[in-house]
Amino acid sequence: MDLGDLISPDDVIPAIRSSSKRQLLQDLAERASAKTGISGRQIFDTLLQRERLGSTGVGNGIAIPHGKLSELKRITGVFARLDKPIDFEALDDQPVDIVFLLLAPEGAGADHLKALARIARVMREPETIEKLRDTTDAAAIYALLTETAASNAA
Repeated sequence: MDLGDLISPDDVIPAIRSSSKRQLLQDLAERASAKTGISGRQIFDTLLQRERLGSTGVGNGIAIPHGKLSELKRITGVFARLDKPIDFEALDDQPVDIVFLLLAPEGAGADHLKALARIARVMREPETIEKLRDTTDAAAIYALLTETAASNAA
């Protein structure tokens, strides 16, 4: 699975200005709503429910909020780079500035896990993260995400 299968260039937000975890999840839910046709409120509620199980802030300033929605037809995502890092209750207590939202259909099962693993693999590359943090151009960010994913294909 390639990250280009999950996001398009329009799904990259190069400098989102959310000031809290809750606001960030709302902003991402609205963006995902425009992409999927599912209500932003429903997406937000799904993300919030998942966060209650434990933060999706995985460390090193990275979060991968995710959830499953029965109305969704295929796995999809939104990438955001925050203007200013925010507290995300991450596992390492570091503020988050890189976020990859992943939404999957209710029955996605293994494909959902494969998509999460692919995102995590790309986000583990220190060189990629450094470039993502230094880039404010959406097209360049998209290219970085999709090229890195292709070169790391397993």
